[in-house]
Amino acid sequence: MAEKANALSLENISNTIKQYIRILQLTRKPSNEEFLTISKVAGAGILIIGLIGFLVYLIMVLIPRALL
Repeated sequence: MAEKANALSLENISNTIKQYIRILQLTRKPSNEEFLTISKVAGAGILIIGLIGFLVYLIMVLIPRALL
């Protein structure tokens, strides 16, 4: 019974590695235009999340002071 479980896990590992290799073969290097677009979108997202966090911080600091 243990041999059967071991064979199944080796088969699963083998299939997973084959899937990873297949995905890596499909990848390609992005063009400069694609890279710049992705960078701009990621940067905008970081700025928006940072702005939201800063606004929450200001609200958490200013509201308690206004109530006192």
